[in-house]
Amino acid sequence: MKYLNLSTVSGVKIISTLLFLSIANCLYGQLPSYAYYYRVYFRDKGTNYAGNYSSQELLSSRALNRRLKAGIPVPEFKDIPVSSDYLNKISALGLNLHCTSRWMNTALFKSQTPIDLNTLLDFQFVSNVKIVKTPGSKTRFNDKLGFMIEQTNLPLYDKPVTMVNGDLLHNSGYDGKGILIAVLDGGFTNANQISSLNALRLRNGIKATYDFVKNNVYVYNSSTHGTAVLSVLSGNFPEYIDGTAQGADYLLLKTEDVDSEFPCEEDFWAAGAEYADSTGADIITSSLGYYNFDDPSLNYKYSELDGKSAFITEVAVIAASKGILVVNSAGNERIKEWKRIIFPADAEGVIAVGAVDANKLISSFSSSGPTADGRVKPDNVTMGVNVPVQSSATSIGLSSGTSFSCPVLSGMTACLMQAVPQALNTDIIKILHSSADKYDSPDSLYGYGIPDMVVALTKLQDIYVKVPGEETIAGPNPTTGDFEIIFRQPPEFLTIEIISMTGKMLFRREFRNYSGRTLQITELENKEQGIYFIRLIKASGISVQKIIKLRN
Repeated sequence: MKYLNLSTVSGVKIISTLLFLSIANCLYGQLPSYAYYYRVYFRDKGTNYAGNYSSQELLSSRALNRRLKAGIPVPEFKDIPVSSDYLNKISALGLNLHCTSRWMNTALFKSQTPIDLNTLLDFQFVSNVKIVKTPGSKTRFNDKLGFMIEQTNLPLYDKPVTMVNGDLLHNSGYDGKGILIAVLDGGFTNANQISSLNALRLRNGIKATYDFVKNNVYVYNSSTHGTAVLSVLSGNFPEYIDGTAQGADYLLLKTEDVDSEFPCEEDFWAAGAEYADSTGADIITSSLGYYNFDDPSLNYKYSELDGKSAFITEVAVIAASKGILVVNSAGNERIKEWKRIIFPADAEGVIAVGAVDANKLISSFSSSGPTADGRVKPDNVTMGVNVPVQSSATSIGLSSGTSFSCPVLSGMTACLMQAVPQALNTDIIKILHSSADKYDSPDSLYGYGIPDMVVALTKLQDIYVKVPGEETIAGPNPTTGDFEIIFRQPPEFLTIEIISMTGKMLFRREFRNYSGRTLQITELENKEQGIYFIRLIKASGISVQKIIKLRN
């Protein structure tokens, strides 16, 4: 397995999120133990201004394209790195810099011994300091990444997909291809080995890895939780696992400290989210969340579940404002004292996903809403009880939790993005609401309910796809490779054949129960210049389109 150097992505210097990295010192060596972590808030960014940086220095081409599509200005204040001058002055006190957040204009420092906060507050450029980790060990109550796997044959392995009509999108060729998903989790032990991810690894679909807890590139340790999540997204094992976005590409980002539970993990999550943004991720899927910690004095209160108070919630809101679709587990707290959704699931513009069983009944554990300010949460629910997962090389089984209903939905949204690339994250959130079975009467358990992916696709295409006057049209024509066919009416079934001028059939594919009004064709990409015939066999009859292929 090769790992991307996180100092460059697509030739771009990611100087903002990764300002703190010192891979040479921490990749192989033993890190010292730091018992105290401090989040330092800055009043400004010093001499760092938007005019000092080109967009290409701060963001990859993928990220710039996502911002351009949504009409988001680049760069703006939140894209600018934290002042290195400020960081150096604080480091000179003997504190060790762990990470920064350009979005929040903060830095996370750590120390082996406690410090006087006034020492930091004496700096005029510091507006606030919060202690976000103290000495202590993980409590049993906070072992949130633990999950059990059961060996049983029920329900059907593809039930999570068929429940939302996702199989019809898959059958139509939409598997998330071309979409980049950032998975924020606590570790991916065995993800470099398990059989259901063989296809993902063989096509080099894991585009980058990083551990923001230990500051190194290796993530195949600490926990199998992220592995199970990834298997729900990209797993492919016939009759056992049917991943929701098997064609998507992935960033595997470890942001959860499995050894303790403290607010500094919100800073790790922020660093991961900002890296995902800089790299050009389309989706952040996070089966994580926070509200109570090993030091109870740091716990959140329900009154803060208002979409703006928690640090991680603010970060998630900013991520969404950058055009990223943020999908987060609602939490498994309804059988516990807290009962409510967890942070950052309370964020406006973040899809909070609850869990139902195979009979579409809400699970006993799925966290409830509403938010403290009365908004509907969770947003949607998908199957999160007895979901097929793989976390070890030797077994595939069923597990439960909103940790798994979350990737069911985030993977399906990747298929929607592939089908309608013009769609914005805000469009998809609205469509998921309006296509769900409780849209007219949302509540605090199901939210807007179980979405229907075929209805969602139709609604998105009604917005972005112009209905042709002819039965079918193809374009661009001429093309250098890729082109799209648009149907006046979605075909009930579809067979496509590509035939050369000499009559030789070069490609044939049958689609069962075809959904949607468009079909993306890439099979001419490596073909010679010339004329090709596209024969479409539909329920309404047979039609032929002539395509002129130019040199690449």
